[in-house]
Amino acid sequence: MATETHGMNWHAECLMDAGSAKGMPQLCTDWMPNQVFWLLVTLVVLFFILKTIALPRIGAVLAERKGTITNDLAAAEELRQKAIAAERSFNEALATARAEAGKIVAAAKADIQKELDAATARADLEIGAKAAESEKRIAEIREGALAAVEAVAKDTAAELVTALGGTVDAGAVTAAVAARLKG
Repeated sequence: MATETHGMNWHAECLMDAGSAKGMPQLCTDWMPNQVFWLLVTLVVLFFILKTIALPRIGAVLAERKGTITNDLAAAEELRQKAIAAERSFNEALATARAEAGKIVAAAKADIQKELDAATARADLEIGAKAAESEKRIAEIREGALAAVEAVAKDTAAELVTALGGTVDAGAVTAAVAARLKG
């Protein structure tokens, strides 16, 4: 029965002892070796569980992540190189296109200039022909006008001579008008 009393009051024994910590059985010096033993057993079990199960899984995950990161970095570098090559090829194609566009523009300008020169030559010929025709017509009009002026001058001179009471000599009137028109 003594063991039963001892088993029932194991907690009370430590709490009642004047040299022990009251209210904190984990600090009871009588139980320390037992607590240390179970602490060591728990730590060893935890160590083996971590060593055999958790740490290999964590190591595998870390290795997988490192491999993934390395692969991603290699893929990114490859894509960067491809982007640089694509940019270089784009710039070359752009330069070629600009050069071809410049050639096309120059050819178009040359064609337009040829057409403009031909049109200008045709226009000059038409203008020259019209100008020659106009000068001819002007010369005809001028001759007609001179003839008309001469006729009017002869008629006027004859009328004046008649009005002044003289006799009209057609030859003298013609000679006088011709002399006056020459200057």
